[in-house]
Amino acid sequence: MTKIMNAQWRLRSRPVGMVKESDFELVEEALAEPGEGELVVRNHFIAFEPAMRGWLNDVRSYVPPVGIGETMRASTVGEVIASNNPDYAVGAMVSGMLGWQKYAITSGQAGPMGRLTKVPDGVAPQLMLSALGATGLTAYFGMVQVGEIREGDTVLVSGAAGATGSVAAQVARLKGAAKVVGIAGGPEKCKWLVEKAGLDAAIDYKSEDISKRIRQEFPDGVSLFYDNVGGEILDKALLAMTDFGRVVLCGGISAYNEEELPPGPSNYMQIVIRRLTVKGFILIDHLAQAGEAIGSLLGWINSGELIHAEDIQEGFENTPKTFLRLFEGQNLGKQLLKISDP
Repeated sequence: MTKIMNAQWRLRSRPVGMVKESDFELVEEALAEPGEGELVVRNHFIAFEPAMRGWLNDVRSYVPPVGIGETMRASTVGEVIASNNPDYAVGAMVSGMLGWQKYAITSGQAGPMGRLTKVPDGVAPQLMLSALGATGLTAYFGMVQVGEIREGDTVLVSGAAGATGSVAAQVARLKGAAKVVGIAGGPEKCKWLVEKAGLDAAIDYKSEDISKRIRQEFPDGVSLFYDNVGGEILDKALLAMTDFGRVVLCGGISAYNEEELPPGPSNYMQIVIRRLTVKGFILIDHLAQAGEAIGSLLGWINSGELIHAEDIQEGFENTPKTFLRLFEGQNLGKQLLKISDP
C-alpha cells in the first residue's frame, strides 16, 4: 500500500466544565501497514452525539474513558481502501467506532461498542450514522423495548429535535400513540417537529412556560415520558405523569458540561405518588436485536413514514468545533461532519 499520511484529533486534556476546542490536538503521522486480518478504512463522515462528552471524564462508565493522547472515539462511515481480511473487500462501505481520524486500521471484530458493519446496498452511507445508526437504534429500543410504547399512550419527548429524540417521537407516533408532543429549543425546531416529523405539538423551552404547556397538551397526564435532557425539564415532567406512567431515561444533556452535578429532581416523590416506572438504558445492551430495529426503521424511511434530519458540516479541521455544536443547541437532527467524498 502506498504510504498514507493520517490525521487524528486526540484528547489533549480532560474538559473541566464546558468542553473546549483546546481540549483536543491535531496530530499527523504516517499510517502503518495493515496486519493479518486487518483492513484500512478511509472515513467519509464522522458522527457526534452528546454521550461522547461523558467518555471524556475519567470515571467508571459503560465504556472506558478516552485516554489522554488517544484518538477521540466516535462512529464513522467510510470506504475500505486496503484489506487483509476476506470478510471486507476493497471498495466496500462500512460503519464502525473508528474515531476522529481520516484513516483507520481495524480488524472489524466486536468491541464494547459493536463490530464493523457493512452499509447495505442502496442505503446512503451517512444514514448508518443517523436514523440507522446508534441514535436511531437508541430511539427505537428506548421507545419500544424500554418504554413499552402501546396504542393510546400520551407521549412527551424532551430533546425532540435532536437525532435520538426526533426518531423516538416518530416511533411513538408510528406505534399508535394517541398524542405525541416534543420539547425543543427555538421556533424553527418546533415548526419542523410539527410540520415535518408529524408530532401533534411542540413546546419551545426557550420562550414558553414548560409546565403550563404540558398541562395544556396533556390535561389527563403523560403516560410515557422519553427524556434526553434531565434537569429542570425532567423535574417538570414528573409533575405531569399519569398513575403507573413510564419514564425512559436516555440522556441528560442539560448537565453534561457542569463542573458540579446539580441536585436530583425535587419532584422525585412523584415516582412514589404516581407509582411510576423509571428506567435507564444503554444501547449496547440491545445490540443483539439491531437487525430488528434496522428493519423497522428502514421500512418506515423507505415508505416516507419516518423522516430524519442531518446537520452536515464539512472539513476535518472543524471536528472539535462541530462537536461543540451539540452543546450550543445549533444542530437540528443528527450532527455529522463530512471529511471526504464517498
